[in-house]
This record gives sequence, structure tokens and C-alpha cells, in this order.
Amino acid sequence: MRDFKYLKFLDIFKTLFIKMGVDYPIMRRILEIKLLLDSRKVATILNNNNKKSEKDKNNFISSLLMYLIFGVFMIFFIFIPGNNFYAMSIIFSMFMFLMMTSLISDFSSVLLDLRDKQIILSKPVNSKTLNMAKILHIFYYIFMITMALAGPSLIASLFKHGLLFSLIYFAEVILIDLFIIVLTALLYMFILRFFNGEMLKDIINYVQIFLTIFISLGYQLMGRVFSFIDLHSLEFNPTWWKYLLPPLWFAAPFDLIIKGNRENYILIFSALALIIPIISISLYIKLTPTFERNLQKLNSADEKSKNKDKLTNLIARTVCKDNEEKAFFKFTSNMIKKERTFKLRVYPSLGFSIIFPFIMLFASGSNRNISEMSSVNRFFALYFISLMLPSILGFISYSGHYKGAWIYQTLPIKNRGSIYKGAVKAVFINLFTPVYIVIGLIFLLIFKSKIALDLIIVYLNLLLLSTIVFRIQKIDLPFSLAFETTGGKNGLLELFLTIMVLGILFGLHYGATRIIYGAYIYILILLITNMISWKYTFNFKEESYGNV
Repeated sequence: MRDFKYLKFLDIFKTLFIKMGVDYPIMRRILEIKLLLDSRKVATILNNNNKKSEKDKNNFISSLLMYLIFGVFMIFFIFIPGNNFYAMSIIFSMFMFLMMTSLISDFSSVLLDLRDKQIILSKPVNSKTLNMAKILHIFYYIFMITMALAGPSLIASLFKHGLLFSLIYFAEVILIDLFIIVLTALLYMFILRFFNGEMLKDIINYVQIFLTIFISLGYQLMGRVFSFIDLHSLEFNPTWWKYLLPPLWFAAPFDLIIKGNRENYILIFSALALIIPIISISLYIKLTPTFERNLQKLNSADEKSKNKDKLTNLIARTVCKDNEEKAFFKFTSNMIKKERTFKLRVYPSLGFSIIFPFIMLFASGSNRNISEMSSVNRFFALYFISLMLPSILGFISYSGHYKGAWIYQTLPIKNRGSIYKGAVKAVFINLFTPVYIVIGLIFLLIFKSKIALDLIIVYLNLLLLSTIVFRIQKIDLPFSLAFETTGGKNGLLELFLTIMVLGILFGLHYGATRIIYGAYIYILILLITNMISWKYTFNFKEESYGNV
């Protein structure tokens, strides 16, 4: 078993742990196993890396490189001449956001661990040893991520602003870490107090999804920062709501101690930076017994609303032809809603589907306001929603529970095409259609009712494109493959063909808008084409698809 450097460092304090009543050899072995298991887990920040993990590769160390990139970016604000209060506010905003999302997304299993008590405490291990192992486990990851994020700018501040500035920075980082840990725990405590364990699991999953989207689009956000930040010309107006922003609390002591700024808002912010973390820790210690009791809710079963099942059944009866197709429509719909690994992989793509149309809309009309853009045909940016369609449909084949695919060999399925047809319809209706409706309503507000027919055309084109993408990609049986096998399945040729087909559909749409009553004619053509396509696309030789 691997001997981590962190454990060798703890060996120096072995005598101290023993005097505290901790069984050090057992605590060390617990930590060793936890660190080994965590090193094999792919962090959310590396979620987009689809290559199969190498043996003995420490994925946590790899994720630190991504955090280090953001940490290096923070150096920029250290060297900007001007008001340190604003510069440190920006740095602490980035630091707190990344730390809290990382803590919720990747280390919630450490904070909310029930298996330790159920498994380890059933053995001759005292609670003090287990609790110390848990504390040191959390401390290790918080310290490593903190050093990756704050370390570069902390070193830079020493050369730029001197020792006093760096010491304040270091103290503030410690206070922020304590505040974030307690705030995260209190958030969990609040959720478990009023909701069941499934609600907490969903929130953790959505944070993972949001973090993935943020990291993936971070390079674009960073590129735009330079165009609107000018610390020389900023003026601070201490309105009441700004006292609710923690980054301002922790940035204020730099002005208070270094510049001697004694304005009321600086004094209040500085006091909050010290008082709130202390109050949070005291509150957490007091409520810990309640928190431990509520943690048992994590084992509670999810009670799904019967209304949702009724809606799924109604949609299945409406859009599906035969019973087999209905069955796999409902099966796929349930998997989409329940499987967390699937949602973590697919929902970021849905996030891109929402973002891309607006990026292209405002990028192409950056010098125009909304009223000016509504007078031109920029609503065609809607087609950029389809860029994620191949990725979303491609994920039908993957699941964290892929070993259950043996069921396909035992079921008396007459037509395997019904499996794919029901699955593709479920993905398009449950995932893609809600996103399109939201974006369509926003575009309708911008461009008014004159694009109503165009919204229908785009939707029908995307519906047709989904059948074409299915044929181009040659998708395997739904949820029959492990996510680790996703690397390189669809090549450049498939991507090129998809883009080419999309270009043709876009060109036909644009041409239809140039003809009188062309939109009505094109809608009629698309309805007929979709009926034919959905009828014949899923008729194929059984041996050509779905090898399980």
C-alpha cells in the first residue's frame, strides 16, 4: 500500500496524538486507506477528461493542477496598482467560490460519511481515533486545495507588498477556510432539518454540475475580465446589501491595518471577518449532536411524486407507438432523473446548450442593444443549441450501473429498434425540450412574436437532426457501457457529418424565410420528413446495433 508523505509528516507528532488518547497506528491506517481511495476518485474539476484512469495515478493531485491555474491567474490582481480593497475582494470572491463548490462537490462524502460509524466503530476502534482521522482527512484536502488556489498569489504578495501584507493574507485565508467548512456543514444541517437525504444528494449533484460548467467556461470569463476591470477608477459605495458579501469582510483588514483606513464600513467589514467565523464555529459545535442525528436521513429512500410518474406515462402514451417503445421511454426517463453519474456527465452539456445561443447572439451583436438586435435575423443563433445534441444523445449508452445491461438478453424483446426509439425520444423530450422552451421564451421576448414560426421550424429541425445524429453515431444499447470507455468513441468524421447536416437544415430554414409563405411550406415539409424519419431510422439489422 502506498505510503503518503502526509502520513510521514504526521508520524512526527505521533507522541502528541497518543497523549490525546488517539490510537495512532489505527488512525494512521484509516487515513492511509481513505487517501488511497480518494486518489482513485476522479474529481469534478477533471470531469471532462474521459480517458480511462491510469493505474496508481493520483487523480486528486491531477485536479490540483487545475486549481493551480486559477491560483496563478489570481496573481494578476496582486500586481495591479490601485486599491487593495478591491483587488483582494476579487481574489477572495474567486477563492471562496472555488473552495466552497469543491468542498460540496468532491468532499461531501467526507463531511457526510456514515459508513465510518457503521463499519469502523463496530470494530475495536474508539470514537476519538475515528473523529481525529476524519478531521485530519478534511484538513489534508482543504490545505492542499488552499495552497493550490492561494499559494501563488500569497508568494507574489510577499514580493509585491511585503511581509505584513502576506501575513494578513495568510490569516484571512485560514479564517475563510474555517468559515467555508462551517458554512457548508450548516447548509447541510439546514437541508437535513427540513428535507430528506435525497434533496441533499440532489443539491450536491447540481453543485458538481455547476462547477463543471464554470470550469469549462472559465477561460472565456477570464478573457473578458481584462476589458472591464479598472481598479483606479472604482469608487465604493457602502450600501446595506454589501455588508452581506463575505469577500468584502475579508478584504477590509488590508485597508484597516496597512493604510490605516478608519472609515465606518472598513471597521464593520473587518469586525465581521473575525466575528462571523468564530460565531459560525461556536454554532456548529453546539448543533453537532443534532447534525449527527439528522445525518441518518441520508439513508432514507426517495419518495417520488406520483404526479411526475403520471406525466411520464401520459407523454409515453402520446409519443410512443407500441408497448415496448413506451416501456423504454419510461425506463430511460427514470434513469435520466435518478442516476447521478449520468446527470453529472450530461447536464454540463445542457448548460452549454443554454449558454451558446446567447454567447453567439451577443457576440455577433456586441455593438448593438437588444432593441437593435431584434430588428435583424440574429435569432438564428438558436441553432447553436444543437451543438450539444450529439454529445447528449451519445451519452444514452453510458451508465454508472452498466453491469445491469444483461437484462437486454433476458427480456422477450421483439424489435430492438423500439429500445432506441423510446430512449432517444425520452432524452429529447426530458432533456432537450425543456432547455429549448426556456431559450425560446427568452428569444421570443427579445425578437417578439415575429419569430414564432421560426421557433417551430428550429424545433422540428432539431427533432429531425436527432434521428440523423443517431444514425451517424451508431449508438449502443441504452445504459450498457461504463463511462470510462467514452474516450474517442465518435471521431472527427461523425462530428463533421453532423455539422454538415445542421448547416443544410439551417440553410433550408434561411431560404424559407426569403420566400412568401415559405415558413408555412417548410413546416409542412418538416412534419412529413420527421414522420418518415422517425418511422424508418430505427429499423435496422439487430446485429448492427446493441452488442451487449
